[in-house]
Amino acid sequence: MNEKTLVILKPGCLQRGIIGEIITRIEKKGLKISAMKLDQIIKDKAAIHYEEHKEKPFFQELVSFITSNPVVLMVIEGENAISIIRKLAGATKVEDAVPGTIRGDYALHTGKNIIHASDGENSAKREISIFFKNEEIINYTRNYDEWI
Repeated sequence: MNEKTLVILKPGCLQRGIIGEIITRIEKKGLKISAMKLDQIIKDKAAIHYEEHKEKPFFQELVSFITSNPVVLMVIEGENAISIIRKLAGATKVEDAVPGTIRGDYALHTGKNIIHASDGENSAKREISIFFKNEEIINYTRNYDEWI
């Protein structure tokens, strides 16, 4: 099933210069970037994004980190894109993230875990709408899609 999902390359990616490596992993897997932008997330938008964690003790840490520096926001599209991106990202708790995953290779602290990936279809739709207008998401065909 063709799906769209939100991916956020968090502030540590830009600061460490590893955005290209992570985007390359996504593209090599065969997933398509339908939208992408560099942005500085404001606290109000971050609070909406992390709304489900509002009552948890780490909520402020999440908001502070995601707003601390620019991020790269992407809409990723492809067959089973949500579950595939989640597997590429690795476990949210970095101590559980295995080598070979993005978090397993690049993250040392769970609170600074490098990447956000929507956890389901409803979350993906909600999260994409927070950061992208419909006209910013581009539908296009790649010549090699039939080979993936």
